[in-house]
Amino acid sequence: MLRHYEEQGLLQPALSANGYRSYGSDDVQRAQQVHGLLDCGLTTEIIRSILPFLAGPGEIHQPPERWAPEAAALLSGDVDRTQRRIDFLARNCGALQAYLSVITTASSPA
Repeated sequence: MLRHYEEQGLLQPALSANGYRSYGSDDVQRAQQVHGLLDCGLTTEIIRSILPFLAGPGEIHQPPERWAPEAAALLSGDVDRTQRRIDFLARNCGALQAYLSVITTASSPA
């Protein structure tokens, strides 16, 4: 996982004289942050564009007006994609609840 993050430009550990990677506490925090953002459904492309501005959950290094327009466009697109997915899942959940209601009502003793 760490190598993948490094290959994607999301993590840049220090290299020792013998070429071994050295992960400090900041690298551990960054890896955890990347993992959390991936779990939220963000792509590595979006994470790579916003990561330089993030300190921790809810913490931004620079004021939003200094963000690159591309980062805002990527985030906006992902918000739209996520909302479409939520709507789709809500419709499916509603249909499943309706099926379950019919099944449990039909199988209840009279």
